[in-house]
Amino acid sequence: MNGTNGNNTDNERGLLPYPVILAATKGDPDAMKIVLQHYRSYISYLSMRKIRDENGNIYYGIDEDLQERLQAKLMLAVLNFTAD
Repeated sequence: MNGTNGNNTDNERGLLPYPVILAATKGDPDAMKIVLQHYRSYISYLSMRKIRDENGNIYYGIDEDLQERLQAKLMLAVLNFTAD
């Protein structure tokens, strides 16, 4: 027994399971959804921008256009990935 109580150690390190990656590269929509969900917080972080409202107040918010573009780039990269 390695002390993990049957848990997958890859998930503890934040890695996607290989079968999910392989299915996503073949265009499986459910697997692609798992990949997008896995990277959702990172994409949101990358999409944060300073936004100024009509009163001149500055706050941080998510640039939704940039977020969608990053998601599209990720999907394209997954579909072009070759697992050798």
